[in-house]
Amino acid sequence: MAEAIDIGLAPEGVQSLALKRANRHGLIAGATGTGKTVTLQVLAEAFAREGVNVFAADIKGDLSGCAAAGDPPPAWASARATEINMPLTPEAAPAVFWDVYGELGHPVRTTVTEMGPVLMGRVLEATDAQEGALTIAFRLADDWLNEGKNEGLLLDLNDLRALLTYLSDNAEDIGKKYGLVTPQSIAALQRKVLQLEMDGADRFFGEPAFKLDELLRTRPDGKGTINVLASERLVQSPRLYSAFLLWLMSELWEELPEVGDQDKPKLVFFFDEAHLLFRDAPKELINKVEQVVRLIRSKGVGIYFVTQSPADIPEIVLSQLGNRFQHALRAYTPTDQKAVRAAAQSFRANANVDVAKEIQELGVGEALVSTLDAKGAPTPVARTKVRPPNSQVGPILPAERAALMKANTAGRVYEKAIDRESAHEILGKRAAQLSEAEEREEERAAREKEAARSSRSRSTGSAAPRTRSTRSSGSRTTPLERQGGRVASGVFNTIVRELMRGILGTPSRRRR
Repeated sequence: MAEAIDIGLAPEGVQSLALKRANRHGLIAGATGTGKTVTLQVLAEAFAREGVNVFAADIKGDLSGCAAAGDPPPAWASARATEINMPLTPEAAPAVFWDVYGELGHPVRTTVTEMGPVLMGRVLEATDAQEGALTIAFRLADDWLNEGKNEGLLLDLNDLRALLTYLSDNAEDIGKKYGLVTPQSIAALQRKVLQLEMDGADRFFGEPAFKLDELLRTRPDGKGTINVLASERLVQSPRLYSAFLLWLMSELWEELPEVGDQDKPKLVFFFDEAHLLFRDAPKELINKVEQVVRLIRSKGVGIYFVTQSPADIPEIVLSQLGNRFQHALRAYTPTDQKAVRAAAQSFRANANVDVAKEIQELGVGEALVSTLDAKGAPTPVARTKVRPPNSQVGPILPAERAALMKANTAGRVYEKAIDRESAHEILGKRAAQLSEAEEREEERAAREKEAARSSRSRSTGSAAPRTRSTRSSGSRTTPLERQGGRVASGVFNTIVRELMRGILGTPSRRRR
């Protein structure tokens, strides 16, 4: 086994990376089109050749070429190999393809519980209030699980939505124990979960969950495997992309045992478009990344960030990256010029290299390289012509990818999703039972009300005829009696009228 992997040739000699120091992390930076992806591919296939497993995000699809031999190599690759006296040996590296959406690789899934409230809040772009509601939801689910209740199983987005609905329906009771949960926060989270589903991210959450053993699997021939994450579509959802890779790094840190410094790493992790991880990231998340980067080294894992400018990486994280591969930077604006100066200052000085000047003059495939030597000290920066890869430069054909996926029996176990009983089903049944009970109660109350109304109607209906009968029997008269009464009434009125006229002295009118 070699002690180092060759990177390229500089005036000072061959530039290499000591395998024993490869877990001290690294940075590959440079403007678009300066050769970062080729450098990543060179490193990945060199690590695999020395028995180190690799995980790398493939943003443009070019990295898939590592799975095919570069035969014949492109003209520029042959010319560069001749120029630096590093002959090409066309060969394919062992590769496995993964894809969150299950289209260009074997499906990669994790559960909502494993993602946790912090990363889930970042995926959903939650506000502080919404993150608080998510934290309460996860805490409630954990308490249920500790009590042996499976309604605390948050496996997919349906489970998360069901739990949020439960929080909304029981906000008053839950608020007394865990804290205030507002309907507005829950409603906003529900909308964001729906949008996440519409973007296809529901395929990422569920079972069977991805096992970290897939990244550490050894091969009979002693070579390492390059695990390629197809990210052309995933990177269009930057929050999901960054959260997924950070989740993976966190899982490696939490699950792997301490191994200290070994002759070579167990795994090298390449994080392409690393600026997406830190864009608009809260301080707590940056601190978490710094903690993972600082401590995962002792687990035998090296992390290499790939981005355009070192300024994309917070200083607290940048200080942990010992191996540097700086491609050309363009200084068109004051901000760009500041980034150039910052990049230049991060290298160990070399009297033969004016870093601030040469960093803008580097050609495609050239990089300023500084790695850690056997004692762990950074080597002086050297302007290096990076060697071309032995594998194919550029993407492989879809048919070739499909054949490789079919041949990988270990990856095919993830093809079929599993939907076991969890929060969505259990809380759904509970809500349905409660709804049925409420409907039965409403029907019972309606029947009792109708019965009471009918009883009152019968009572009123039987009493009214007896009253009318009594009145009619007491006031029954004959026609003759009624006529007599009218005559008597008329005589009485005439007598009274004549008496009044006599008293008042008013003569009666006579008809003419």
